[in-house]
Amino acid sequence: MEEDVFNAFEHQGWERLAQPYHAYYASLTGQSHGALLDAFDVRPDSRFLDVASGPGYLAAAAAQRGADVTGVDVAEAMVEYARGLYPSLTFRVGSAEDLPFADGSFDAVGISFGLFHFARPEKALAETFRMLRPGGRVAFTVWAAADKAIGLGMVLKAIEAHGQLDVGLPEGPPFFRFSNWCECERVLLDAGFVEQHVRQVDQTWHIRAPETPLHALMRGGVRIAAVLKAQTPDAFALIEKAVMEIATAYRNDEEFQVPMPCVLASARKP
Repeated sequence: MEEDVFNAFEHQGWERLAQPYHAYYASLTGQSHGALLDAFDVRPDSRFLDVASGPGYLAAAAAQRGADVTGVDVAEAMVEYARGLYPSLTFRVGSAEDLPFADGSFDAVGISFGLFHFARPEKALAETFRMLRPGGRVAFTVWAAADKAIGLGMVLKAIEAHGQLDVGLPEGPPFFRFSNWCECERVLLDAGFVEQHVRQVDQTWHIRAPETPLHALMRGGVRIAAVLKAQTPDAFALIEKAVMEIATAYRNDEEFQVPMPCVLASARKP
């Protein structure tokens, strides 16, 4: 199945990227964790699951609020990295589409920038629904659309102008599908959730010059990284130059400060 090919592509990519992801994304994605946890109303002793936990940032933030946390990620390398960063917390290997927990095991489930990495996000949300107790809450973050998430937009714009976006990667779900607030509400409703709420959370990507968002995406990600690495040398040079020109407007001394807002969607299990 094409979905399985895409999941394998993502899985293989993340097995190699624990440390680079931490270097380029830790300070960025963590900016929305407070809003995520507020959406759950996480309290001491809440049973909290961090799905697609990566290096464990959201789980650690929930633990700071007193929650009883578990993180799960499909990539064994990510799980091991999270265990190294947060040795007192529990992390295990598992797929978001087939979670290894009993029905009603958790009070809250969070997915921080993971939903667009799943071949079957509807199945992942169905699994989330299954594992929540009645009244439990789910929340997820995804990148805002490319015209708002400037770090993504400038790179995609440069690829479109000077290279090729279609480089024969396994077909996956649209990268910006859940940047659409109505789509977030619809998919949560279809999964059985109620009281859907969607909002934008502002974030800023701090990248030390001379690196730009292009280098962060190429060295710390999977899908866009594969697109960049598939360009011809001449095309890549033009893309890199174009991104640098756009990024200059966001330079402040020795770093680029690039807007990277996210969409935060949350809902409750009846």
